[in-house]
Amino acid sequence: MARRYDQRTTIFSPEGRVYQVEYAMTAIKHAGATVGILAKDGIVLAAEKKTTAKLLDNSSNISEKMFKIDEHVVCAVAGITSDANILINYARLSSQRYFYTYQEPIPVEQLVSQICDTKQGYTQYGGLRPFGVSFLYAGWDKHYGFQLYQSDPSGNFQGWYATSIGGENSQVAQSVLRSNYKSDISLKEALQLALKVLTKTMDRSAINSDKLEFSYFTKQGDQIVYHILNPQELEKFIKETDLDQEAQDN
Repeated sequence: MARRYDQRTTIFSPEGRVYQVEYAMTAIKHAGATVGILAKDGIVLAAEKKTTAKLLDNSSNISEKMFKIDEHVVCAVAGITSDANILINYARLSSQRYFYTYQEPIPVEQLVSQICDTKQGYTQYGGLRPFGVSFLYAGWDKHYGFQLYQSDPSGNFQGWYATSIGGENSQVAQSVLRSNYKSDISLKEALQLALKVLTKTMDRSAINSDKLEFSYFTKQGDQIVYHILNPQELEKFIKETDLDQEAQDN
């Protein structure tokens, strides 16, 4: 039945489904898991890296999963990175246009909404295909403070306290987050919880700085701080976190 209705994004199936959008969401599941956790004093983003090879040049320190949109908004991606690059460039341009016009940073939700409007357009017009990428947006503004949003290829977005995208074991990740998240969680505890979630969704032998990316987004006084843990910091953090004890607690 699907074969008759999955050739274009402009056709609904008799069941009311748009198959090309569903296929895009399936592509995201093949990417590494990405986790976002909203803490009382910041936001943690953590991700599993899929592109690892001994001959790969990592000297440039370019992040595979984490991207900075503006001083007050960052994002993590799961899916086709080339698709993500197009939307990230659009988001950066939109943010700078708003600042140029109003001389203040764009509200986080407004920026996310603009990106999702673009994504939705690619599900409605012929000759286009949906973007095969989901985003986790972490940001801060004077209206709502710290905010965490998730968007998918359909153009939908939601605000979350903790969520995960990508990965074959996304249901496991969501279950761990539901069981362990607390409304007053600190940034340090959020980092530990993110590691615990990825431990459950990945092979335990792959838990090292070559396969993981961690970052946090917080405020120090009036200064917004965004930091991606380098390999040395990440290895130290993994060693300091008792993964065996975490497994027993779960």
